[in-house]
Amino acid sequence: MQLEIKVPSVGESVKEAVLAQWFKKSGEQVQKDEPLFVIETDKVTLEVTAQADGVLTIIAAEGATVAIGAVVGMIDTEKAAAIKPKAPEPSDVPIVPAQPAKALPTVVKPQDTPRPEPVLSPAVRRLVSIKQVDPAAIQGSGPGGRITKADVLAFLEKSPQPLEESAGVRAPAGLPAAAQEPQGAEHTTRKPMSPIRRKIAARLLEAKNHTAMLTTFNEIDMSRAMAVRAQFKELFAKRHGISLGFMSFFIKAAVQALKEFPEINAFIAGDDIVYHDYFHVGVAVGSPRGLIVPVIRHADKLGFAQLERAIQEFVEKIKDNRLTLTDLEGGTFTITNGGVFGSLLSTPILNTPQSGILGMHKIEKRPVVVEDQIVIRPMMYVALSYDHRIVDGREAVTFLKRIKECVENPERIMMEI
Repeated sequence: MQLEIKVPSVGESVKEAVLAQWFKKSGEQVQKDEPLFVIETDKVTLEVTAQADGVLTIIAAEGATVAIGAVVGMIDTEKAAAIKPKAPEPSDVPIVPAQPAKALPTVVKPQDTPRPEPVLSPAVRRLVSIKQVDPAAIQGSGPGGRITKADVLAFLEKSPQPLEESAGVRAPAGLPAAAQEPQGAEHTTRKPMSPIRRKIAARLLEAKNHTAMLTTFNEIDMSRAMAVRAQFKELFAKRHGISLGFMSFFIKAAVQALKEFPEINAFIAGDDIVYHDYFHVGVAVGSPRGLIVPVIRHADKLGFAQLERAIQEFVEKIKDNRLTLTDLEGGTFTITNGGVFGSLLSTPILNTPQSGILGMHKIEKRPVVVEDQIVIRPMMYVALSYDHRIVDGREAVTFLKRIKECVENPERIMMEI
């Protein structure tokens, strides 16, 4: 029986996708629920799994643009039962002669089984070739243990010295080694933008060209929030099964401020202002394919543990390519944390049509004046970018000060005062 493999629907507005990568080759056996390929749209990246056991036949090649519902491959389910596992090869281990009774036995280790060459995406293959890294030495964190670009970069950070051919590390088969290239050679690589990257570029350009965007800054003393987190961190994790981070503090503070300044939770539609009576907070998450902003719905009704759990679930979905359009739609305000990458200060760009975005940054100990005394405190710069067409400077500055007050006094968040 031939089972069709179709491109799944990911939303009514999405009509086509790019078949980014096949994890199997034609003629290979696949198992039910095993990842087969990844598709990319202008909104999400989705991993498609096999619906049954069988032998794969690929119809659409990697990089092809395919319509939603199009057949990209077939699975021959009848061949699944016909394929039997091969019997193990006879061992080539030499026979060990008998030892005297009192002598210790000689332990002979079996010969190592050749490790299969890992399946690498084009970007990963190019990176390991340039850096002369052996993929077998890298632990993959992607679905099915596949190696991602982030895994290679993390491996390079732990191994600052370049791996040379003399050390026994060779470039993957079929790729030229960088050491063999002429010294001083200059290269360029041209490749089409992914649908997600094209969408990100279009939205950023739209925000710059069609909004009166302005940014105001402030700084927050994180001493009290850090003390509360340290005091209850273990108990929180034990009771709720998840770590307590700072993002939940800022989401709670943002919701409190949005209630006081509804224009920042609204947007412009033509000549009208559309106000939201709910608070759907988007949290920007970095991924190898670009910045993605999943939305936590009705954040005002969730506790700290529920917020942290929602963020963790989104991170896992992004990692496993399971994010859906529903996870990305309907946000009314966005928070982005460049501090996790070491950013000290930046100007976030609006996530249109929203009217406000809060930028968090890294916590850094700095000398500050408290009651006429110079003291060292853990400080964080924060930035609020807003659409000046709907939000005045006074409201924006007061909004950011309100967030500062809530984070510096976490008890106010918990008491909602």
